[in-house]
Amino acid sequence: MKPVAIFRHFPTEGPGYFASALEHSGIPHEILQIDAGEPVPPSPDAYAGLAFMGGPMSVNDDLPWIPQVLALIRDAVARGVPVIGHCLGGQLLSKALGGTVSRNPDKEIGWGAISVVEPELGKQWLGEGSEFVVFHWHGETFSLPAGATRIARSDYCDNQIFVLGPHIGMQCHIEMTPELIASWCASGAGEIARSPGPGVQSPQVIQAGASERLATLHAIADRVYARWFEGLK
Repeated sequence: MKPVAIFRHFPTEGPGYFASALEHSGIPHEILQIDAGEPVPPSPDAYAGLAFMGGPMSVNDDLPWIPQVLALIRDAVARGVPVIGHCLGGQLLSKALGGTVSRNPDKEIGWGAISVVEPELGKQWLGEGSEFVVFHWHGETFSLPAGATRIARSDYCDNQIFVLGPHIGMQCHIEMTPELIASWCASGAGEIARSPGPGVQSPQVIQAGASERLATLHAIADRVYARWFEGLK
């Protein structure tokens, strides 16, 4: 089987639990360190699927790799190669397919519930239930590209998850691990202090009970990833 390409856009925003899910399912993968200067592949042909992780930058920033990634995503979708986007990755997927990315009315940082708004597709991707607690860290949001279906929203962000055939874009983070949470709380403490708002939690609140919350989050991630794996070439 061809490997899944995992695009890392920032040193502290690696694949986390997504890599664990791939390994558990016996699916090979390669991490492409875009932040370290690795080139964006010119074509998706060498890969079974493309996974895009998060990052503190905006897809609207003038970075040389962003147009290349957008072109790669469009090529992958045209060829039926499944794409999955986490936070920044979801924004890249949206923009590549004609959506827009703009400032969200409220920042979301920490644990928060998302609500299923399309029951049938929600069940296929998220499993049973109408509400799930996931992890958030974003100040921007994506619009729905043409043909996509929104399956989840939150109180502070209308577009949390969309799907388009075998492709899924998420504003939230389901890939979190204890190490990622600790790292982000340490490096992002200043941002949290500068960002008061109803959707922003302190590092102390975020880390309190994180073990129990992660167990639930990983159960959600298992369902999402298993559904995405079904479409791999």
